[in-house]
Amino acid sequence: MRRIGLGIVLSIVFLVLALRGQDYAALVAALRSASYGWLLPAVAVYFVGVVLRAIRWSILLSPVRSLSWRQLLPAVSVGYMANNVLPFRTGEIVRAYAVGRQFGVSKTATLATIVLERLLDGLTMLGFIVVAATAVALDSALQRVALVATVLFLPAFGLLIVAARSSRLLSLVLWLLRYMPAALRARVERMVRSGFSGVAVFRNSSALVQAIGLSVAAWLAEAAMYALVARAFALDLSLVLILLTTAVANLATLIPSSPGYIGPFEAGVLLVLAGVAGVPRPLAFSYAIVLHAALYLPITLVGLAFWSKLQLDWAVLRRARTEEVVPS
Repeated sequence: MRRIGLGIVLSIVFLVLALRGQDYAALVAALRSASYGWLLPAVAVYFVGVVLRAIRWSILLSPVRSLSWRQLLPAVSVGYMANNVLPFRTGEIVRAYAVGRQFGVSKTATLATIVLERLLDGLTMLGFIVVAATAVALDSALQRVALVATVLFLPAFGLLIVAARSSRLLSLVLWLLRYMPAALRARVERMVRSGFSGVAVFRNSSALVQAIGLSVAAWLAEAAMYALVARAFALDLSLVLILLTTAVANLATLIPSSPGYIGPFEAGVLLVLAGVAGVPRPLAFSYAIVLHAALYLPITLVGLAFWSKLQLDWAVLRRARTEEVVPS
C-alpha cells in the first residue's frame, strides 16, 4: 500500500508541474479544434508495434520454448492492460504468469526474457536521444535523462551478455548456493537455472541482432503514432523531435507512478515539446492528453478481451508472486 501511495503522490506531483501556468482556455480550444480522424491510423500503427513486440518476444523465448507471435500476442496484450490498470509494472508479472499457465513455461525464465525486452527498449530510447542530439540542442534536463538512461541500460546490457555467454558465471553462482539451507537451495537453484536459460538468446548473435532490429522497428511504429497524433493538432514536428518525444516520454514512465503512468508521461512530452521545440504549453499538453489516451484505451480494451478469453482471474496476481511454473 505504501508503494501504491507513493506512486499516486508522484503522479500528482508531475501533473501539478505539467499544469502549472497553463492557459486552460487555450488548452480546451486546442482539444476542441483537433482533427480526431488521425487517431484511427495512429492506433492502427501502434498495434503494428505490438505485433512486432510479440515477434521479438518469440525470439527471446526461443531457447526456453518455441512459441509463435500469435501464441504470445494475447499475453503481450494482457501485460499492457495490467500495466495500465495496476501500479509498478505489475503487468510484467501477469504476462509471465499467463504464458506459464498457458504453455508451461518457467515464470523465472519468462521474467528474464522480459528483463531483456526492457533493456532493449531502454537502449532503443537512448539511441533515439542520441540521434536527436545530432540535430537539436538538448537542454540540461534532457541531458540528465540521457545520462540516467546510459547509466541504467548500458552496464546492465553488458552484464547480461556476460551472464549469457559465460558458463563459468553460472557455475560460480551454483557453487555459492551450496552454503544456503538445504530446504531452500533446490528451489533457488531451479530459479537460477531458469533465469540463465531466459537470457540464453544472447549466446546467438543472429537472434540478438534480430531482437535489436525488431526493437527499433517496434519503437519506430510507436513513433509513427506520435507523429500521426501530432498531425491531429497541426503540429509540424521533425523526425528528430518525434524520436526525442517518444524516448523521453517513455523513459519518464520508469518513474514510479499511478497506473497508466499518468503524470510522468505528460511531463516527458512537455519537456521536449515545450522545453525544446517551443510548442505553446497548452497545445503541447492537449497533445499529450490525447496521445496518452490513444496509447491507453485501445490496448487496455484488447487486453481485457484476451484476459477474458484466457479465463484468467485477478487472483492471478497473488499466485504470480508466490508460484514458480516449472517447464514441462
